[in-house]
Amino acid sequence: MNMQLFHELAFYLMYACAALALFVIVERGIFYNYTLSQAIKLEKAMTHAVQNINELPAELTAKANLPLTLVSDILAEKHNLTNNKDLEDYSESVYIANRGEIQHRIWILDTIVTAAPLLGLLGTILGIIDTFKALAVSGVSDPGQVSQGIGTALYATALGIGIAVVGMFFFNMFQERIERINDHLKVLMLRACVGRLDSAHANTKPVSIETGKLHIA
Repeated sequence: MNMQLFHELAFYLMYACAALALFVIVERGIFYNYTLSQAIKLEKAMTHAVQNINELPAELTAKANLPLTLVSDILAEKHNLTNNKDLEDYSESVYIANRGEIQHRIWILDTIVTAAPLLGLLGTILGIIDTFKALAVSGVSDPGQVSQGIGTALYATALGIGIAVVGMFFFNMFQERIERINDHLKVLMLRACVGRLDSAHANTKPVSIETGKLHIA
């Protein structure tokens, strides 16, 4: 069995993990920053008097985004609902249907954070095995070559841990962004749910959030 080949393969896998993690970090970073910015702007403009998406400033509705989709879906349907319970259920269904976009690709970063140190350790073990295998064949004629072989093997562990540390930093940062975005989305849902309904419908009662869900008192 060619341990050198497997050792190199472990390095290639870690390089692939690093490249994939970088892609996810850049893509999710741009998405979260833009979504959070739009949610804050929309929250400021979304007063109780707004009952139609066309009543919002044009610059906030010019480009599709997650907060706008959430608000527009609720505003478009709320006047067709017959009671507050239907409005509550519909709002929750809209939130559930769209929240998956927030968590999109985060599992990749989480997996890389877990797998990278293991791949590094595997690369180190394979490298050390290859070094001792070569020594068993040729003997210890140059201690420097032994040190170089072990040093190269240990580099795999260092690389794996380095990838994991960077990935963990951004993963935790993204989790904080996700919580902030969810908080703003819930506020937008509350403001979209309250206000005047059609005269044929019941009056809107106060809305509150409990355990992450909308509840109409």
